[in-house]
Amino acid sequence: MSRANRNIGPVGLSVLLHVVIFSSMIVGFDYARPTQFTPLAVKATLVREVPEQAPPPPAVEPESEPEPAIEEPEPEPDDGEELRRRAEEEKRRRDALLEQQRLEELERKAREERERREREAAERKKREEQEKERQRQEAERRRLEDIERQRRENERLRRELEAEQRQAELEADERRFAARNSAEMAAYQFAIAQQVRRSWAVPASAGPETRCTVRVTQLPGGEVVGVNIIGCNGDEAVRRSVEAAIRRASPLPEPSDPNLFDRNLTLNLTLEREN
Repeated sequence: MSRANRNIGPVGLSVLLHVVIFSSMIVGFDYARPTQFTPLAVKATLVREVPEQAPPPPAVEPESEPEPAIEEPEPEPDDGEELRRRAEEEKRRRDALLEQQRLEELERKAREERERREREAAERKKREEQEKERQRQEAERRRLEDIERQRRENERLRRELEAEQRQAELEADERRFAARNSAEMAAYQFAIAQQVRRSWAVPASAGPETRCTVRVTQLPGGEVVGVNIIGCNGDEAVRRSVEAAIRRASPLPEPSDPNLFDRNLTLNLTLEREN
Protein backbone atom coordinates (compact mmCIF):
# COMPACT_ATOMS: atom_id res chain seq x y z
CA MET A 1 0.00 0.00 0.00
CA SER A 2 2.67 2.43 0.79
CA ARG A 3 4.38 1.61 -2.49
CA ALA A 4 1.16 2.60 -4.48
CA ASN A 5 1.00 5.91 -2.66
CA ARG A 6 4.54 6.62 -3.53
CA ASN A 7 3.80 6.06 -7.25
CA ILE A 8 0.76 8.39 -7.49
CA GLY A 9 2.84 11.56 -7.49
CA PRO A 10 5.06 10.69 -10.42
CA VAL A 11 2.18 9.33 -12.46
CA GLY A 12 0.09 12.43 -11.94
CA LEU A 13 2.92 14.70 -12.86
CA SER A 14 3.47 12.63 -15.98
CA VAL A 15 -0.19 12.93 -17.07
CA LEU A 16 -0.26 16.65 -16.36
CA LEU A 17 2.93 17.11 -18.37
CA HIS A 18 1.37 15.31 -21.36
CA VAL A 19 -1.76 17.47 -21.17
CA VAL A 20 0.26 20.65 -21.14
CA ILE A 21 2.30 19.50 -24.08
CA PHE A 22 -0.77 18.49 -26.02
CA SER A 23 -2.50 21.77 -25.28
CA SER A 24 0.55 23.69 -26.37
CA MET A 25 0.52 21.84 -29.64
CA ILE A 26 -3.17 22.63 -30.26
CA VAL A 27 -2.70 26.28 -29.41
CA GLY A 28 0.31 26.51 -31.60
CA PHE A 29 -1.55 24.92 -34.45
CA ASP A 30 -4.49 27.28 -34.08
CA TYR A 31 -2.19 30.32 -34.09
CA ALA A 32 -0.51 29.05 -37.16
CA ARG A 33 -3.77 28.72 -39.15
CA PRO A 34 -5.75 31.92 -39.79
CA THR A 35 -9.38 31.60 -38.74
CA GLN A 36 -12.31 33.85 -38.23
CA PHE A 37 -12.91 35.06 -34.76
CA THR A 38 -15.66 32.99 -33.26
CA PRO A 39 -16.50 32.55 -29.66
CA LEU A 40 -14.97 29.49 -28.27
CA ALA A 41 -17.03 26.94 -26.62
CA VAL A 42 -15.17 25.09 -24.04
CA LYS A 43 -16.33 21.59 -23.43
CA ALA A 44 -14.72 20.02 -20.42
CA THR A 45 -14.75 16.42 -19.44
CA LEU A 46 -14.02 15.37 -15.93
CA VAL A 47 -11.33 12.85 -15.88
CA ARG A 48 -10.67 10.90 -12.81
CA GLU A 49 -7.10 10.12 -12.40
CA VAL A 50 -6.62 6.45 -11.87
CA PRO A 51 -3.33 5.53 -10.46
CA GLU A 52 -1.42 3.28 -12.69
CA GLN A 53 0.09 0.17 -11.33
CA ALA A 54 3.72 0.81 -10.75
CA PRO A 55 6.07 -1.49 -12.48
CA PRO A 56 7.78 -3.97 -10.29
CA PRO A 57 11.05 -2.81 -8.97
CA PRO A 58 14.03 -4.18 -10.75
CA ALA A 59 15.48 -7.23 -9.34
CA VAL A 60 18.49 -6.49 -7.33
CA GLU A 61 21.20 -8.77 -8.31
CA PRO A 62 23.33 -9.91 -5.48
CA GLU A 63 26.58 -8.18 -5.48
CA SER A 64 29.31 -10.44 -6.64
CA GLU A 65 32.29 -10.69 -4.46
CA PRO A 66 35.32 -8.93 -5.99
CA GLU A 67 37.80 -11.22 -7.46
CA PRO A 68 40.95 -11.31 -5.42
CA ALA A 69 43.68 -9.07 -6.94
CA ILE A 70 46.43 -11.02 -8.47
CA GLU A 71 49.65 -9.59 -7.26
CA GLU A 72 51.91 -9.20 -10.25
CA PRO A 73 55.58 -9.83 -9.54
CA GLU A 74 57.69 -6.74 -9.30
CA PRO A 75 59.64 -6.14 -12.51
CA GLU A 76 63.16 -7.25 -12.23
CA PRO A 77 65.71 -4.42 -12.54
CA ASP A 78 66.93 -3.83 -16.07
CA ASP A 79 70.49 -5.13 -15.99
CA GLY A 80 71.04 -4.15 -19.64
CA GLU A 81 71.10 -0.41 -18.91
CA GLU A 82 73.49 -0.90 -16.01
CA LEU A 83 75.67 -3.14 -18.11
CA ARG A 84 75.63 -0.59 -20.93
CA ARG A 85 76.54 2.19 -18.50
CA ARG A 86 79.33 0.10 -17.04
CA ALA A 87 80.54 -0.82 -20.51
CA GLU A 88 80.60 2.85 -21.53
CA GLU A 89 82.38 3.76 -18.33
CA GLU A 90 84.90 0.99 -18.89
CA LYS A 91 85.38 2.12 -22.49
CA ARG A 92 85.95 5.71 -21.37
CA ARG A 93 88.41 4.48 -18.79
CA ARG A 94 90.25 2.37 -21.39
CA ASP A 95 90.21 5.24 -23.89
CA ALA A 96 91.57 7.63 -21.24
CA LEU A 97 94.24 5.09 -20.31
CA LEU A 98 95.14 4.54 -23.96
CA GLU A 99 95.27 8.32 -24.55
CA GLN A 100 97.47 8.75 -21.49
CA GLN A 101 99.72 5.92 -22.70
CA ARG A 102 99.83 7.49 -26.17
CA LEU A 103 100.77 10.88 -24.72
CA GLU A 104 103.38 9.27 -22.48
CA GLU A 105 104.76 7.38 -25.47
CA LEU A 106 104.91 10.58 -27.51
CA GLU A 107 106.60 12.37 -24.63
CA ARG A 108 109.04 9.47 -24.22
CA LYS A 109 109.86 9.47 -27.92
CA ALA A 110 110.25 13.26 -27.90
CA ARG A 111 112.53 13.01 -24.85
CA GLU A 112 114.56 10.24 -26.46
CA GLU A 113 114.78 12.22 -29.70
CA ARG A 114 115.87 15.32 -27.76
CA GLU A 115 118.44 13.33 -25.83
CA ARG A 116 119.63 11.71 -29.06
CA ARG A 117 120.07 15.11 -30.72
CA GLU A 118 121.87 16.42 -27.62
CA ARG A 119 124.18 13.37 -27.63
CA GLU A 120 124.86 13.77 -31.33
CA ALA A 121 125.52 17.50 -30.88
CA ALA A 122 127.84 16.78 -27.93
CA GLU A 123 129.65 14.04 -29.87
CA ARG A 124 129.90 16.29 -32.93
CA LYS A 125 131.27 19.12 -30.81
CA LYS A 126 133.69 16.71 -29.16
CA ARG A 127 134.84 15.44 -32.56
CA GLU A 128 135.24 19.00 -33.80
CA GLU A 129 137.26 19.92 -30.72
CA GLN A 130 139.35 16.78 -31.13
CA GLU A 131 139.89 17.60 -34.81
CA LYS A 132 140.87 21.17 -33.92
CA GLU A 133 143.24 19.86 -31.26
CA ARG A 134 144.70 17.37 -33.74
CA GLN A 135 145.14 20.12 -36.32
CA ARG A 136 146.71 22.36 -33.69
CA GLN A 137 149.09 19.62 -32.61
CA GLU A 138 149.88 18.82 -36.24
CA ALA A 139 150.55 22.49 -36.97
CA GLU A 140 152.69 22.74 -33.83
CA ARG A 141 154.56 19.59 -34.83
CA ARG A 142 155.18 20.96 -38.33
CA ARG A 143 156.25 24.30 -36.84
CA LEU A 144 158.71 22.61 -34.51
CA GLU A 145 159.95 20.44 -37.36
CA ASP A 146 160.42 23.55 -39.52
CA ILE A 147 162.25 25.26 -36.67
CA GLU A 148 164.45 22.23 -36.13
CA ARG A 149 165.07 21.85 -39.86
CA GLN A 150 165.91 25.54 -40.15
CA ARG A 151 168.16 25.30 -37.11
CA ARG A 152 169.99 22.33 -38.61
CA GLU A 153 170.26 24.15 -41.93
CA ASN A 154 171.55 27.27 -40.21
CA GLU A 155 173.99 25.18 -38.24
CA ARG A 156 175.18 23.49 -41.42
CA LEU A 157 175.57 26.81 -43.18
CA ARG A 158 177.37 28.25 -40.16
CA ARG A 159 179.75 25.31 -40.04
CA GLU A 160 180.36 25.56 -43.74
CA LEU A 161 180.90 29.31 -43.51
CA GLU A 162 183.20 28.93 -40.55
CA ALA A 163 185.09 26.22 -42.36
CA GLU A 164 185.34 28.42 -45.42
CA GLN A 165 186.45 31.34 -43.29
CA ARG A 166 189.00 29.23 -41.46
CA GLN A 167 190.23 27.93 -44.74
CA ALA A 168 190.40 31.43 -46.15
CA GLU A 169 192.20 32.67 -43.06
CA LEU A 170 194.64 29.79 -43.23
CA GLU A 171 195.29 30.45 -46.84
CA ALA A 172 195.64 34.17 -46.14
CA ASP A 173 197.97 33.49 -43.24
CA GLU A 174 200.01 31.22 -45.43
CA ARG A 175 200.17 33.86 -48.09
CA ARG A 176 201.04 36.57 -45.57
CA PHE A 177 203.62 34.36 -43.92
CA ALA A 178 205.15 33.73 -47.26
CA ALA A 179 204.89 37.41 -48.15
CA ARG A 180 206.40 38.65 -44.89
CA ASN A 181 209.70 37.13 -45.80
CA SER A 182 209.53 38.68 -49.20
CA ALA A 183 211.06 41.94 -50.38
CA GLU A 184 207.53 43.24 -51.21
CA MET A 185 206.52 42.91 -47.52
CA ALA A 186 209.61 44.78 -46.35
CA ALA A 187 208.97 47.54 -48.85
CA TYR A 188 205.27 47.70 -47.75
CA GLN A 189 206.13 48.05 -44.06
CA PHE A 190 208.88 50.58 -44.81
CA ALA A 191 206.45 52.72 -46.82
CA ILE A 192 203.94 52.72 -43.91
CA ALA A 193 206.65 53.58 -41.35
CA GLN A 194 207.95 56.40 -43.48
CA GLN A 195 204.44 57.90 -43.88
CA VAL A 196 203.81 57.71 -40.13
CA ARG A 197 207.21 59.30 -39.34
CA ARG A 198 206.41 62.14 -41.69
CA SER A 199 203.15 62.72 -39.75
CA TRP A 200 204.76 62.33 -36.28
CA ALA A 201 205.24 65.53 -34.34
CA VAL A 202 207.88 64.28 -31.86
CA PRO A 203 207.44 65.89 -28.43
CA ALA A 204 210.40 67.37 -26.50
CA SER A 205 210.11 64.65 -23.85
CA ALA A 206 211.07 61.97 -26.39
CA GLY A 207 214.57 60.64 -25.69
CA PRO A 208 217.12 59.20 -28.10
CA GLU A 209 216.28 55.85 -29.60
CA THR A 210 212.61 55.99 -28.58
CA ARG A 211 210.92 52.77 -29.61
CA CYS A 212 207.14 52.07 -29.74
CA THR A 213 205.28 48.95 -30.92
CA VAL A 214 201.76 49.76 -32.19
CA ARG A 215 198.86 47.52 -33.39
CA VAL A 216 197.01 49.31 -36.22
CA THR A 217 193.59 48.19 -37.44
CA GLN A 218 192.89 49.20 -41.02
CA LEU A 219 190.31 48.64 -43.72
CA PRO A 220 191.02 47.64 -47.30
CA GLY A 221 192.27 50.84 -48.88
CA GLY A 222 194.40 51.77 -45.88
CA GLU A 223 191.84 53.65 -43.71
CA VAL A 224 192.90 53.47 -40.05
CA VAL A 225 190.03 52.53 -37.69
CA GLY A 226 191.97 51.65 -34.55
CA VAL A 227 195.33 52.32 -32.83
CA ASN A 228 196.57 50.32 -29.84
CA ILE A 229 200.04 50.96 -28.42
CA ILE A 230 201.41 47.59 -27.30
CA GLY A 231 204.67 48.86 -25.87
CA CYS A 232 206.59 52.18 -25.78
CA ASN A 233 209.65 53.42 -23.82
CA GLY A 234 208.45 57.00 -24.02
CA ASP A 235 206.16 58.95 -21.70
CA GLU A 236 202.46 59.70 -22.13
CA ALA A 237 203.23 62.60 -24.49
CA VAL A 238 205.19 60.29 -26.74
CA ARG A 239 202.39 57.76 -26.72
CA ARG A 240 199.79 60.40 -27.67
CA SER A 241 202.06 61.75 -30.40
CA VAL A 242 202.52 58.27 -31.91
CA GLU A 243 198.75 57.63 -31.97
CA ALA A 244 198.10 61.05 -33.51
CA ALA A 245 200.80 60.48 -36.14
CA ILE A 246 199.25 57.14 -37.22
CA ARG A 247 195.75 58.64 -37.52
CA ARG A 248 197.13 61.61 -39.52
CA ALA A 249 198.91 59.17 -41.84
CA SER A 250 195.57 57.50 -42.74
CA PRO A 251 194.94 56.20 -45.34
CA LEU A 252 198.09 54.08 -45.18
CA PRO A 253 199.90 53.00 -48.35
CA GLU A 254 198.49 49.90 -50.08
CA PRO A 255 200.74 46.93 -50.81
CA SER A 256 201.70 46.11 -54.37
CA ASP A 257 200.47 42.55 -53.74
CA PRO A 258 196.93 42.26 -52.22
CA ASN A 259 198.10 39.17 -50.35
CA LEU A 260 200.36 41.42 -48.31
CA PHE A 261 197.41 43.37 -46.86
CA ASP A 262 196.94 42.75 -43.13
CA ARG A 263 193.88 44.12 -41.36
CA ASN A 264 195.68 44.05 -38.04
CA LEU A 265 199.09 45.50 -38.83
CA THR A 266 201.92 45.67 -36.26
CA LEU A 267 204.31 48.65 -36.62
CA ASN A 268 207.60 49.18 -34.86
CA LEU A 269 208.47 52.91 -34.69
CA THR A 270 211.98 54.02 -33.69
CA LEU A 271 212.99 57.64 -33.18
CA GLU A 272 216.66 58.54 -33.77
CA ARG A 273 217.47 62.20 -33.11
CA GLU A 274 220.12 63.87 -35.13
CA ASN A 275 222.96 65.74 -33.24
